[in-house]
Amino acid sequence: MKAGDGGNGKSSFRREKFVPKGGPDGGDGGKGGDVVLVVDENINTLLNFRYNKKFIAGNGGAGDVKRQFGRGAEDCIIKVPVGTVVKDAETGELLADLVENGQRVVIAKGGRGGRGNAKFKSASRRSPTFAEFGEPGESREVLLELKLLADVGLVGYPSVGKSSLIASVSEARPEIADYHFTTLVPVLGVVRLDYEKNFVMADIPGLIEGAADGVGLGHDFLRHIERTKLILHVVDAAAVEGRNPVEDFHKINAELKKYSEKLFRRAQILVANKIDLPQAQENLPALEKLAQDEGIKFFAISAVTHENVDALIKYVGHWLDEHGAEVDAAPAADDVKIFNVEKDDDEVIIERNDAAEFIVRNKNLEKIVAMTNFDNSEGLRRFQFIWRMKNLDAKLKARGIKEGMTVHIGRMEFEWHE
Repeated sequence: MKAGDGGNGKSSFRREKFVPKGGPDGGDGGKGGDVVLVVDENINTLLNFRYNKKFIAGNGGAGDVKRQFGRGAEDCIIKVPVGTVVKDAETGELLADLVENGQRVVIAKGGRGGRGNAKFKSASRRSPTFAEFGEPGESREVLLELKLLADVGLVGYPSVGKSSLIASVSEARPEIADYHFTTLVPVLGVVRLDYEKNFVMADIPGLIEGAADGVGLGHDFLRHIERTKLILHVVDAAAVEGRNPVEDFHKINAELKKYSEKLFRRAQILVANKIDLPQAQENLPALEKLAQDEGIKFFAISAVTHENVDALIKYVGHWLDEHGAEVDAAPAADDVKIFNVEKDDDEVIIERNDAAEFIVRNKNLEKIVAMTNFDNSEGLRRFQFIWRMKNLDAKLKARGIKEGMTVHIGRMEFEWHE
């Protein structure tokens, strides 16, 4: 994403018939366009970004004579679905977490317009001949990730019947088969309680031991389940795979805790599935005791025969009415932070490259270099004054600079002399 550059300032002087020395009247350049992400609830996927990966905002217009300002460029508006997370591609740093329809956030700021020579007029400088170039707009690569916004999430080992459950209570039709990881991507289903009330349930890919470290489909699972307000922890009461459902419960909770303490503390309901199978009756007492020990609600159901499923859904709907608003499942719009500025704009960092040349890094100084017209002698003197104010000579000498060595600042290079 590339924001627009600011327009160049104008260097001109007022010259009229009876005003031979009217003074400087160059106008400022216009502001470059921002790159703005806007949440649109009518968009459900990030599919458009597979084919369009570059977004560039327009540049600001140049200033003109008679102190006319350049035209500001329009922003580049990019629509994204609710639940989009924006990260810096280089550092992985979180830039924005977009959770509300209509939410807007500036990802790359447009550069300000360069000042015309009229702005540099002062008591000691009556006729400045220099003007600034426009400030370059910000540029960055970002990663967009979509996290589901579901009220209820189904967790459990593969093949415990999560897909069968969501298919039995909603119009969602995930693939159902007797092999592991039938569900490879999250599936959303709308569960209707009556004509006015409903909630969204997410069937997440099966979780296995080591998921918090990325084993299996672990990260695909965990990043989506952290949005949900309530977790239905589904276990196979019949132990068809030969595993112990009580141990499965503890192993999955251990993965949740390892991934996020906040997620681990989220409310759970223990759901023992497949009670239509005869062997399930042997494990039900242990599962009921487990729920009592953990202090959570317990339901024994059969997603295939629909036994006790209605009671489970009715309880979930009641729980969401009572407690759903209290759950901090996603950050509020006011809490979203955008990291578009350096931590310390005034810090000057001096490095050496492979050619033993000096590289000066300072955000403000790099902006000044980009906006200075070095072909103008007054502009050059102004930059030299700023150089002295930053005390760069002493800092470069401390790093061992010698006569004639090269110094890089932004896209410019200078030859250093005493």
